Amino acid sequence: MYTIFLEKIILPIGDWLNGGSFVKKLKYWRQIDLLDEEDLEILQADNLKLLLKHAIDKTKFYQNIEFKGNSPNEWLQNFPILSKNDLRERTDQLLATSKKELTKISSSGSSGISSSVYMDKNDLASLRAGLVHWWEWSGYKMGCKVVQTGISPNRGLLKNIKDFLFQTIYVNAFSHDEAQIISVLNKIKQKNYILIGYASSLNVFAEVALKHNFKIRLKACISLGDKLFDHYRKNISNTFHCTIQDTYGSAEGFLISSQLDLDYSYILSPQVYVEILDDDNNAVPDGELGHVVVTRLDGFAMPLIRYKIGDLAIKLPKEKYPKNRKFQYPLLQKVIGRDTDIVKTNNGKTLVVHSFTGIFEYIPEIKQFKIIQNSIEGIEILIVKGEDFSDGVVEETRKKISVLIGSEDFSINFEIVQKIEPTKSGKPQIIESNLNEKK
Repeated sequence: MYTIFLEKIILPIGDWLNGGSFVKKLKYWRQIDLLDEEDLEILQADNLKLLLKHAIDKTKFYQNIEFKGNSPNEWLQNFPILSKNDLRERTDQLLATSKKELTKISSSGSSGISSSVYMDKNDLASLRAGLVHWWEWSGYKMGCKVVQTGISPNRGLLKNIKDFLFQTIYVNAFSHDEAQIISVLNKIKQKNYILIGYASSLNVFAEVALKHNFKIRLKACISLGDKLFDHYRKNISNTFHCTIQDTYGSAEGFLISSQLDLDYSYILSPQVYVEILDDDNNAVPDGELGHVVVTRLDGFAMPLIRYKIGDLAIKLPKEKYPKNRKFQYPLLQKVIGRDTDIVKTNNGKTLVVHSFTGIFEYIPEIKQFKIIQNSIEGIEILIVKGEDFSDGVVEETRKKISVLIGSEDFSINFEIVQKIEPTKSGKPQIIESNLNEKK
């Protein structure tokens, strides 16, 4: 009954008040799940055709591109590869409408390079509805009890109301300590909760629960934001005795793929067009490793076409598709990522990658950063200067990280460098831990 109340009354009122279309988009994504393979391919081609024409008609960045070929898939090959630097340096050329009508979404992501994208209300509604639609695959229903980790600690009145209505315990993922986690675990040990958050955060929850012998059976765990490594999955599974859904997307608005009933991941093909390319930007055969390049098919305010996100992945060859699978979406065989290391402090805190990205994304004077930990007593931070950089920026950043860590004896040293070398995937490694404590 409460789910019906939220979907039939609260959410429509919310859409009416802010001019959104969340309910409409959620119903749309639910219907997409019912399509067969051929219909999904037709829908993706139609969505791609619409987006490419829109980008040429409405943006300066793409206005001189000519369609060559007989299909939208072939037209796409005429578009350039889009980099994170393009998002930073050519923002205005990529916009299809005035910034005044848009919402800015900023993220440094796991690459440590700050960037921003812009979305209108329809873009945001489709993205948020698509994400909730994924959660529903794990058994989530509107209003069911949720623990969610994230990097928006200042919830504000509207978000606090949302958390109350949707029975969400929001946990600040900037830094985790045992007291914080134990407090949450005590609240949920007798309830049928779903745990949603960064994979590294979920693993920290599992480690604390195992250490203190909590007996908890969750309804599901949903991993997002960073890579769910095998040892993370094992810890979470052994602790919470539930299904673990691993999702793969990016803060720029891509819902790329999600696991459900297979070891492989379903690509949300009506929302994203996925290419796997070699070092020369040529397509590799399915089953071979290559760079992930994505095109968002439901983002029109700032079309992101052939965006190279910095990961390596493998598409599953169609001849290896399982006959019995829940959906007919195309399948991603494997995402190759870096081990998103954690930083441990001498006062017992554990900091995940988003602990730092949540700080640096609001410091545009620092273009790029990398955390190196060689000792439990401190960290070194490599930084690449951005515009308007000054020595005061370093000290202000140091203060913010010191407050986060909460230890006067934990050293934070900065080194200004010209360049931070990337890993093989093309992504700079944001945290390099040399504590040799990985399991």
